[in-house]
Amino acid sequence: MSVTPEAFKSTLRLFASGITIVATRAHGAPYGMTCTSFASVSLEPPLVLVCLERDSHTLEAVSLSGVFAVSVLSAEQEAVARSFSRPGHKPFDDFPMRDAPNGSPILGGSLAWVACSVDRNLEAGDHNVVVGLVEDCDFFPGEPLLYFDRDYRKFS
Repeated sequence: MSVTPEAFKSTLRLFASGITIVATRAHGAPYGMTCTSFASVSLEPPLVLVCLERDSHTLEAVSLSGVFAVSVLSAEQEAVARSFSRPGHKPFDDFPMRDAPNGSPILGGSLAWVACSVDRNLEAGDHNVVVGLVEDCDFFPGEPLLYFDRDYRKFS
């Protein structure tokens, strides 16, 4: 049996996920993208993973810099998620940002963030699975922004 891309997407759209922004700096400039493929991998050592499109500038920048940060978006940050999901230039100046200790941009107003160094970068289909060693993190109160059935959602 062969699964078509549309059947695969239609099936997985029913898996609710949180929304993150994965960001780094390379060549003196910030790079980032909206990412729903984010997960904890290990407690000892603390590892997370993100899946980044193989042809994205963000993957290229993460590979070059060797570091990245993941900002977990709050329910109030739908505009951030939409802005960073578009191809091309990302609107870093349009939203409150600061640098994580590793120099990667993190978003103000996020529920949480992790700053990582690249532990592994593995090819997987049309994406790369980037495993990050968490070197710093923080969290704040609030509700998450969710993605379900091809749209952004909030807890009701």
